[in-house]
Amino acid sequence: MPQTAPRAGTWQGSRPRWWSELPLIAVVYAAYSAGRLLARGDVSTAVDHGLALLHFEQRLNLDFETPLNDIFTANAWIGIPADFAYASLHYLVTPAILAWLWKRRRAADYRLLRTWLLISTLIGLVGFTLMPTCPPRLLEASHGFVDTMAQYSSYGWWGGEASAPRGLGGLTNQYAAMPSLHVGWALWCGVVLWRHGRSVWAKAIGVLYPLGIAVVVMGTANHYFLDAAAGAAVMGVGLLLARPALRLAGLIRARFGAARRPDEAAGTTAAAAGTASATVANGASNLNVTSNVSDKCETAARERERIPRQQGRDADGSRAGDSGGREAGAAARSGRGGETATAGEGAAAAAR
Repeated sequence: MPQTAPRAGTWQGSRPRWWSELPLIAVVYAAYSAGRLLARGDVSTAVDHGLALLHFEQRLNLDFETPLNDIFTANAWIGIPADFAYASLHYLVTPAILAWLWKRRRAADYRLLRTWLLISTLIGLVGFTLMPTCPPRLLEASHGFVDTMAQYSSYGWWGGEASAPRGLGGLTNQYAAMPSLHVGWALWCGVVLWRHGRSVWAKAIGVLYPLGIAVVVMGTANHYFLDAAAGAAVMGVGLLLARPALRLAGLIRARFGAARRPDEAAGTTAAAAGTASATVANGASNLNVTSNVSDKCETAARERERIPRQQGRDADGSRAGDSGGREAGAAARSGRGGETATAGEGAAAAAR
């Protein structure tokens, strides 16, 4: 039965296997975490970048982090939940929505959104490397910022060094503030919920969640407003690059598939050759059978030529037998079976 080759690009319609997705996401996240550590940079350079951002915002009246930080430090009922949100949601909500996409949505949607998230994360890593930035909470106290996570550290698992658990602050890069991937990932979650959420509540959370995270990162003095804006911009660039990245991956898969096809073609050729051989053999056997039948017919013809009288008698007997048989059949149909049988016997005797 002929085999039909799959159309090019059909792999994009199949759902990725979880055992191939988890290592991919783990590798990207490990590169993101390791890159944050390796891109520590010089502290004085990071402080200079932070002050430059703050002064630029102040000239344009965009330093929203200053009044928000005052509110968070003066009201524990706002500051403590904000610290919990900053230390946990970034690492819980994003993977949960990614798993939901893999389980519930179309494979094409999942591939596009997953690729968008991964590319944006890698772009953010480039930003940490090129522009280490001191967050507001690490500036001198004269600038008016208070580290709320240090202020309320007794209420949570974090210490005075970012959102890391106590004693593990050395494993984080506190100067990886530009861009804010807290805001970037939250924006990704919001877009997914808005586009693919089926209920009004899901769409409402899709709007409120990124806005809430943007307020949290500024109120806890972990990011400047421009950090949050840069996080949104990074996600925009990642979205623009997601489809070209998928097309490139498709071309690579097609090329590797073409490299494997010659082996399959060789197997198909061998099978075709075997079929052709069998056809030739069958044709030869058919020719032998035909020739044997022809020989027998020719021999029978020659024998008839050598005994012409016998042929005549056989022919007369056949004609007489046929006429007698026809008369018997007609008599049987008309009800004169006995007379016809006698006539048939007489005809046969005359023929002998």
